[in-house]
Amino acid sequence: MPRFTISKPLTLLPLVLAMGLASTAQAQTLMALYRAAQGYDSAYQAAQAQLAATSAKVDQAQALYAPSVNFQAGLKRGWEQGGAKTDSTGPTGTSSTDSTSDKAQTDGTLGVQLSQPLYNRFNEVVITQAQRGIAIAEAGLRATGQDLMVRVSAAYFDVLAAADSLAFVRAQKAAVAEQLASAKRNFEVGTATITDTREAQARFDLVIAQEIATENDLTIKKSLLNQQVGTTDAQPVGVRLPLVLPAVVGNEAQWTASTEQNQAQVQSKRIELELAQLESEKSRASTSPSVAWSAALGKSIPWGGTSTSSTTSTTTGPNSIVSGSNTRPNDGQSASVGVTLTIPLFTGRTLDAKLKETVSLEEKARNDLETVRRNALQTTRTAFYGVQSGMGQVKAFEAAEVSSQSALDANKLGYQVGVRINIDVLNSQSQLFDTKAKLAKARYDVLVGGLRLRQAAGTLAETHLQEVNDLLAN
Repeated sequence: MPRFTISKPLTLLPLVLAMGLASTAQAQTLMALYRAAQGYDSAYQAAQAQLAATSAKVDQAQALYAPSVNFQAGLKRGWEQGGAKTDSTGPTGTSSTDSTSDKAQTDGTLGVQLSQPLYNRFNEVVITQAQRGIAIAEAGLRATGQDLMVRVSAAYFDVLAAADSLAFVRAQKAAVAEQLASAKRNFEVGTATITDTREAQARFDLVIAQEIATENDLTIKKSLLNQQVGTTDAQPVGVRLPLVLPAVVGNEAQWTASTEQNQAQVQSKRIELELAQLESEKSRASTSPSVAWSAALGKSIPWGGTSTSSTTSTTTGPNSIVSGSNTRPNDGQSASVGVTLTIPLFTGRTLDAKLKETVSLEEKARNDLETVRRNALQTTRTAFYGVQSGMGQVKAFEAAEVSSQSALDANKLGYQVGVRINIDVLNSQSQLFDTKAKLAKARYDVLVGGLRLRQAAGTLAETHLQEVNDLLAN
């Protein structure tokens, strides 16, 4: 029986894995990076600003029922000219009298007017629309927040998966290097052929290429995570092993029912339908009666008085009488209080055309809601079955990891006793590390998939993100 050199066990794997992941002393947890993203993400900030702007619109709408006070001031100059002709018969005969007068007056006015709407159906609909607009903005903010949770989580675990892949590739490189050294020693002592050495060298060169590609992938994944959270060197904390994945509670019908009730986009479209219906109501309200209370206080100030001149002439002889006067009346005050009822009687065909438009937009909003609802339900079903499939894959990969480790041990023993060749060991090593990488990725996909399922159902909250954060080695 020939004597073979026994390759060293894979004692470098824990060390390489530790090198592949960042130190937990400098790393950030998922919740910490999510908090950073909340203050950095432009979409989330825009949703918050939209909610603030919509709240201001409610204040504007409610101001329609607020009293209004106006100050008025005016200055007016008026002229008036008139004439008269009078025929009279007397003892001396018939005479005719012509008279003309000119009048000029300058007036100033000051006044304060108070108006308070008491009832206006149009204003009530506008206020209701503004309040429902807040609900849309809140749904939009909630949807953006949920999307931010999923985006940060996906980027977080993509970095962990890439780091694991790099660690496994480096562990495989160390194992192949040991196998290559063993093949070279065996060839030198004449117990193995040059084929074993060349196969090990080819596998080693291939692993080097994989390492370069994996390092590049990790760099890109880190860059994407940094972009999500607004940092320059995010270092995610790894998961705590052994990892126990949270179970998915509920069936498809329960998750889809939650989607119809809680999903933010469905809720938003449902409110948009209500707004379209209110728009039709607002068009009808434009012909409704309105009642307002008003009060006014004024003062008139004659400016410069009144100038009057007149001329009189008769036909019995040249006799011309010219008279004139200049008077200044006293200042005047006025006050009034009243209630005004306004009933539109005729608005042309504007109302009919507006109603036709709003009814059509209402039908559009109803169909938009149905489209979003169907898409949301399908997204929830896809996410639900994706999580179920992911849980099954994790169990399969866990079994495959055990089988691959057993196969590697058997091939190494067979190589030692001469019943297996070097390529068998190399293939077993490659299969084991590939299975480990796929298992780690499948676990991360299940964690993110659970968040996506809750997002699709509209129930995702920070407590669910904290549950995932508790699985980290922090």
